[in-house]
Amino acid sequence: MTRLIIWRHGNTDWNATGRVQGQTDVPLNDLGQEQAAAAAPLLAALRPDVVVASDLRRAADTAAALTRLTGQPVRPDARLRERHFGRWQGLALTDAAARFPTEHARWRAGDPDPGAGIEPLDDLGKRVGEALLAAAELADGGTVVVATHGGAARQGVGQLLGWDHTVLRSIGALANCHWTELRRNDLRGWHLRAHNVGPIAPPPPPAEPV
Repeated sequence: MTRLIIWRHGNTDWNATGRVQGQTDVPLNDLGQEQAAAAAPLLAALRPDVVVASDLRRAADTAAALTRLTGQPVRPDARLRERHFGRWQGLALTDAAARFPTEHARWRAGDPDPGAGIEPLDDLGKRVGEALLAAAELADGGTVVVATHGGAARQGVGQLLGWDHTVLRSIGALANCHWTELRRNDLRGWHLRAHNVGPIAPPPPPAEPV
């Protein structure tokens, strides 16, 4: 049985402000570093045999929080990068909607190829799926942790499970530093074991008396 943990990176300033990252190389912010540090011991307890990551900093640095505990190297794979968002990259999503209203409406409706230079979902799924399979082969029968991005994780998982993008739209998005767990055996092939797993955020502090 091979266990594949597909882990979304921690928070960035662009996540926090609703700016389209795509393949722009944006680093983790302080919250993202804290999220990675909180998730790392939980994943280390799974005794991963291999850790692979997108070569973009926000994913690579998330993976590094784990390998500091396990002593393993992070193996980079550019195929694990987020979806390329074409002419939207670097824009606030509200600005993208204003400047590209037709493409934005198509994207919101789930069109897999909405235009504006955005990478088609089929292409995204194929490249991320190939990377996930390659990562799994590095520890056949073991546990592999792959640090990647929200959209990339969704489509890569769909590729391995054989799920159409219309099915994937019904699956909740991964929160920052949460993960999906897939397992593979000779009888069932790849199957979903868990989704959106991660550390529980502490409750907010009590409100100041007024």
